[in-house]
Amino acid sequence: MSSPRNLDLALTALAPAVWGSTYLVTTEFLPAGYPLTVAMLRALPAGLLLLLIVRKLPSGIWWPRTFLLGALNFSFFWAMLFVSAYRLPGGVAATVGAIQPLIVILLSRVFLGSPIRVLSIVAGIAGIVGVGLLVLTPGATLDPLGVIAGLAGAVSMAFGTVLSRHWAPPVSPLTFTAWQLAAGGLLLVPVALFFEPALPSLTLANVAGLAYLGLIGAAFTYLLWFRGLSRLEPSAVAPLGFLSPVVAILLGWGVLDERLTSVQALGILVVLASVWLSQRAQLPAKAQPVRA
Repeated sequence: MSSPRNLDLALTALAPAVWGSTYLVTTEFLPAGYPLTVAMLRALPAGLLLLLIVRKLPSGIWWPRTFLLGALNFSFFWAMLFVSAYRLPGGVAATVGAIQPLIVILLSRVFLGSPIRVLSIVAGIAGIVGVGLLVLTPGATLDPLGVIAGLAGAVSMAFGTVLSRHWAPPVSPLTFTAWQLAAGGLLLVPVALFFEPALPSLTLANVAGLAYLGLIGAAFTYLLWFRGLSRLEPSAVAPLGFLSPVVAILLGWGVLDERLTSVQALGILVVLASVWLSQRAQLPAKAQPVRA
């Protein structure tokens, strides 16, 4: 792989790695029971701040496209994530969502004409297995509605990932990130107001947690994510999302003093191997020497 591609992969991988800290920040710094409100406050202020910086609004066809992508990548995705997490044990919800890279491979074939590589499929399945080893517990139960919500969230993010590359916005990744975050946050406002009570008075820790999720966990990371999508194949970007549960587990072990089992350690190795395999699958085949 060329050096520029390695740099693009490293910067893009930083986004899901930071997303892995969301669980720690949410549980330790934010009031419990307001996931949709927190999602709205994570997206909308960050999007408006970036809009103030770029000072550019969508035009023409990009108005409906921006709101569609904002819904796919943020509003609908986060809402389905909430339903899935509410109705399923966290491990089951994470494992169901891990199917997203496989969906991206299929959608990339449809929208981008990308080939379906066997190694990419193997890497995607290995990633699901690795996430399962990381987060599943022996007593995990399945709720049909929760599973459907988890799959819907995975399909939503997969469509958002592929369409972000397919439509190729005529603006910088910073502007594209601002548009989507603002649109996604606006769409979440009525949902949060309707389904959740008003937030209690916020403490300094609450404000710090929201600032981190908005500025670092949304504005900065999605800028890296959309930058990566503008330079790399979606089927190379999507498997990087497997790094989120790895970071979440390691933070729980290192910061919250949670127990790291041998099965989870194996899961980390399987996930890292799946990410490596997914990148190997994107390399062009070596030309065979021509025999005289």
